Amino acid sequence: MPEAGGGGAAPTAADGVLPDAPLLHLLAPKWLTARARAMANERGRGARFALLAIVGLLFWGFIFGVLYRLLSYFRGVQEIGPLLAGKLLGLMLVSFFSILLLSNVITALSSFFLARDLDLLVSGPVDWLRLYGAKLLETVIASSWMVALMAVPVFAAYGVVYHGGWLFAPFAVAVFVPFLIVPSVIGSAVTLILVNVFPARRTRDILSVIAVATAAAIVLLLRLVRPERLARPEGFRSLVDFVSVLRTPTSPFLPSEWVQRAVMSMLGGSTDWLAVYLIWSTAAALVVMGALLHRQLYLNGFSKAQESAERWARSGRMTRIAMRVLRPLGVLRRELVLKELRLFFRDTTQWSQLILLAVLVIVYVFNIKFLPLRGEGVTWLLQQIVPFLNLVLAGFVLASIAARFIFPGVSLEGRTLWLLRSSPMRMQDLLWAKFWVGTTPLLVLALLIVGVTDLLLQVTPFLFVVSICTITLMTFAVAGLAIGFGTLFPQFETENAAQIPTSFGGLLFMMSSVGVIGGVVILEARPVYGYLSAIAFKQKTSPLEMIVGFGAAALLCVAATIIPVRVALRRLEAVER
Repeated sequence: MPEAGGGGAAPTAADGVLPDAPLLHLLAPKWLTARARAMANERGRGARFALLAIVGLLFWGFIFGVLYRLLSYFRGVQEIGPLLAGKLLGLMLVSFFSILLLSNVITALSSFFLARDLDLLVSGPVDWLRLYGAKLLETVIASSWMVALMAVPVFAAYGVVYHGGWLFAPFAVAVFVPFLIVPSVIGSAVTLILVNVFPARRTRDILSVIAVATAAAIVLLLRLVRPERLARPEGFRSLVDFVSVLRTPTSPFLPSEWVQRAVMSMLGGSTDWLAVYLIWSTAAALVVMGALLHRQLYLNGFSKAQESAERWARSGRMTRIAMRVLRPLGVLRRELVLKELRLFFRDTTQWSQLILLAVLVIVYVFNIKFLPLRGEGVTWLLQQIVPFLNLVLAGFVLASIAARFIFPGVSLEGRTLWLLRSSPMRMQDLLWAKFWVGTTPLLVLALLIVGVTDLLLQVTPFLFVVSICTITLMTFAVAGLAIGFGTLFPQFETENAAQIPTSFGGLLFMMSSVGVIGGVVILEARPVYGYLSAIAFKQKTSPLEMIVGFGAAALLCVAATIIPVRVALRRLEAVER
């Protein structure tokens, strides 16, 4: 017993009472690790934070500016203006919710079953409820921080345009926090059930089920929402039908609808407290049910997850086919390519991101298909210019994919890089193996996206050839930049490959990619517009203008491909053996 008036000693196992770590204590190692990385005494750390702050503010300013102009126009439209603003917010929140669901399912698999600290936490005297709360909070933060940052300029634009006042900011936070918790609890529960249902060593089957279910849910959600109707009011029989569609809830049983109702009612002067109650009560009820499910199934699922870590290396049919196809490359280059492919498909946190990629491509093509480019007031010239500007969006998609799959290539080698560096193998072979393994599927995807969207938009043969050639060169340039910046700014000690693109080097890569994409489109804009104007107005084209424009764009892509790879090669060769 402690002495009277003294602080006393903490209870120990010798006293018959096991220590019970509080929730924040379980999260302390993650916080200390993140703070140590942020406060590391590295050269140029202040400049990096300043650049990140500037880029973040510019991004927020761009999103805020676009929404401010659009919402200001909506507010000037009598009767249906607020309805259009509410429908727009609802569609954005539905998109956020679908992304959060998928992201939480994948993140929960890592945080609840694959994290390095689980061996100590599960085997230690840690209460099951605090373990669930700590890992759930970790999942929420890891999977929702980007959506939360995207929501800041969105809610700011609504608050400024509709004069929400100083109470709007805390109110928006109060209704958005449970909106982030709901998909996290659902995703964690889905992952827990799948890990228990599927046999050990079948993690791929788990994520395959998630892929099919997610793709089906996204397509079904898009067909139910049908956002293309809002862009073409003339398709309704009367104004009454159009207004009734705007008043009808987009998804009355989803938390996104409750958040939209709460926010818009607060901006309108009469807060819908029922919507606030629904979102908070749903989040609380799901947390309770998720905790009970965790208590019943977690230990069994965790045991299966540890068993699945052991795997026999077998040479299957796909390996034999790949060896035959890659035989012309020689033994060394063939084995390097096969090594990259094996590493990619063995890491479930890597290839499972293809699910999100497939969903994004479906949404992208879906939106292109329903662009209102047919009807009164739309000229032939505008119909051809819009598909050319589609190259910008396609380039952004390619840059984001390269940041996720090509940029982390060198970092994922970890300590193995020094083993490879000490071997008699040339670093040039290793680097080009990573380049081609990442570029080939990216090029196939790029050609597929641009080819399908051009066919849907019915472009001219000239513009079709220009789009195909441009996206090909742009793909090589983006891949070269990803390899270069990924080698110059490696993250060898990271636990999760998904965290590598969010580093300072990933930011520089995205900025450089955006610059190259913008430069290529600007250089080609003049000759393309000149050719289309000549056809539309029966004028002569300028061959010199086309040669200069397309030639400069091609040189820019070639330089962006070769120079970063050469710089990366010198960096790898400078590593001590």
